[in-house]
Amino acid sequence: MMNTTILISLIVIGLLAGFFSGTLGIGGSVVMIPLMILFLNFSQHDAQGTSLAVLSIPVTFLAAYNYYQTGHVNWRYALIIAVTFIVGGYFGSKLAVTINQLMLKRIFGFVLLLVSLKIIFTSK
Repeated sequence: MMNTTILISLIVIGLLAGFFSGTLGIGGSVVMIPLMILFLNFSQHDAQGTSLAVLSIPVTFLAAYNYYQTGHVNWRYALIIAVTFIVGGYFGSKLAVTINQLMLKRIFGFVLLLVSLKIIFTSK
C-alpha cells in the first residue's frame, strides 16, 4: 500500500506539472524533476527517468489540442521535433545514466540557470 504523504506528493507534482505545461509549456524537467527530488527524495537519475516515463504517453495531448484550436500549433514542425526528440532522447539517456549523480545534478541546475537568465534578460 502506498503511503498517504507520497500519494499526495505525486498528485501535487502531477497537477503542478500539468498546470504549468498547459500555461507555460513547461512541466517535465522544469517542474517534475525538481519536485520529485524535493518531495520524494529521488536521485537526479530517478527523477529524470520517472519524468521521461510520465511523458512517454501522450499526457499533454489535450493541452496541445487547446492551443491547436486557437491556431497556435504548427503540426509539421511538431512532428519533425518529435521524431528527432526520440533519437536525441535515446542517445542522451544512454549518456546520462553513465554520468555521476552529483555531476548530472550540477549540469541540470546549470542548464536551468542559463535558460532562466536568457528568458529574464531577453527583451523580445
